Amino acid sequence: MSRTVGSSGPKTLAAIREAGLQLIYKDGYEAMSLRQLATRVGLQPGSLYNHIANKQDLLFDLIHNHMVALLARIEIDLQGIEDPLEALKAFTAFHLTYHIERKREVFIGSAELRSLTPKNRKIIVGLRRKYEDRLCDILERGVARKQFALEDIRVSAYAILAMLTGICTWYNPKGPMDRDTLIRVHTGLVLDGVTPSR
Repeated sequence: MSRTVGSSGPKTLAAIREAGLQLIYKDGYEAMSLRQLATRVGLQPGSLYNHIANKQDLLFDLIHNHMVALLARIEIDLQGIEDPLEALKAFTAFHLTYHIERKREVFIGSAELRSLTPKNRKIIVGLRRKYEDRLCDILERGVARKQFALEDIRVSAYAILAMLTGICTWYNPKGPMDRDTLIRVHTGLVLDGVTPSR
């Protein structure tokens, strides 16, 4: 994504990204126009091209930044955790927390994957695969240590991710259950699903 020269460039680009997140989350990628985006940021429509190449460029930038941040932060949260059981707990807590805090990015990254060009979609799918692989690695190590009993690692990873990501659709910060309790409940569900039956 190109930027203008000068101190206002990064701030303007940040404002464009924030406005893009709001508009795409609210109305969808196809419904958002660059004119609408420019108005939200306080720019002339033509001035947007000093910061973004086109609407597709903005969408890719938003999803790509989300995925890069997701991958970087999971590595930080898992750093130094060797035990697969503890790593799975940490992964679960991280995934839920991230998806609660960055609901718009997560929603757009999922719902608007279809709106990316084939080239851009391939890049994002590759990053998503890396994140899935991180969970698969935890599960594989747990199976090797006989901490987990799973018929298929990849299917199990998809099931766990689907359950955890679902929190984006229903979580209400004003609801009756606080975040720590939600994490504890989900962690119990994940562990019950992967640990050998006694």
